[in-house]
Amino acid sequence: MAEFYADQAAGLRRIFGQETVRVVNCIAGRTGVGRSVVLAQLAATLGRQGQEVLILDENGEKSVAALFGAMPRADLLDVLRGRCTLAEALLPVAPGVTLLPVAQAMRAMAAATPAQQRALADTLAGIDRPVDVILVDGAPTPSGVSPLGLAAGETLVVVSGDTAAITEAYALIKRLSQSYGRRHFRVLLNNIRLPEEAAAIFDNMAQVAASRLGVRVDLAATLPHDEALRRAVRLAQPVIAAYPDSPVSYALRMLAADLMSWPVADSQGPGGLGQFTQQLLHLSQQITPTAVLAG
Repeated sequence: MAEFYADQAAGLRRIFGQETVRVVNCIAGRTGVGRSVVLAQLAATLGRQGQEVLILDENGEKSVAALFGAMPRADLLDVLRGRCTLAEALLPVAPGVTLLPVAQAMRAMAAATPAQQRALADTLAGIDRPVDVILVDGAPTPSGVSPLGLAAGETLVVVSGDTAAITEAYALIKRLSQSYGRRHFRVLLNNIRLPEEAAAIFDNMAQVAASRLGVRVDLAATLPHDEALRRAVRLAQPVIAAYPDSPVSYALRMLAADLMSWPVADSQGPGGLGQFTQQLLHLSQQITPTAVLAG
């Protein structure tokens, strides 16, 4: 056990020595708007632009790994219980993109003692490979976002053109602003057929959020309706690789380039991954422990 914690401390020192890590939580007000598809395509595009991307996948059985034609080998909780190493749990899914399943670990973290929560956070911080961007695909919760997502510095809300999706996306922004003090959101409009449709949706969301909630909403990107994306998903390939000249691939390249120039949130300062895990630990310890990780 002493060797385990020594290894994690060494991992933390390596992480604190690297440059800032951007942590982006991808969320949606409802299912069916393409949140996980967007996350997978964005990750693959960032990887092709030379970034090292880590996907934290909290989806359990519906893992985002399937969008890359892959299958998870282990969960972060398996690492903590000694069933495998962290390197064995990390799953390469595309050039520059690695996925770490964390669904079981996050469920256990909510029921763990503070010491066990810290051990889990330290294990996550023990990743010793370079990471430029962390994309969080968090599981839905009553509040709309899990502690994993709340620990991220950026919140990317995926919205389709469906009226119900727009309404529920606004409701999610309202919950996060009122319950957790979030004052800034980025919106990604997905599967949009007409430019004027995108402008109408975004302008309305931004104006209502500013006037009623006092929060800022920026437009991250608009991904057009494109059959190339549907075909790529069926092939379990990134659209940027299968159909690089498609309109949606162009939009994804623009989004990936813009993302790397987004101002870094205060919570993602130097030593970003270490700070991210410490924020995750702080949020998780707000939950009263009811069980332990043993098993």
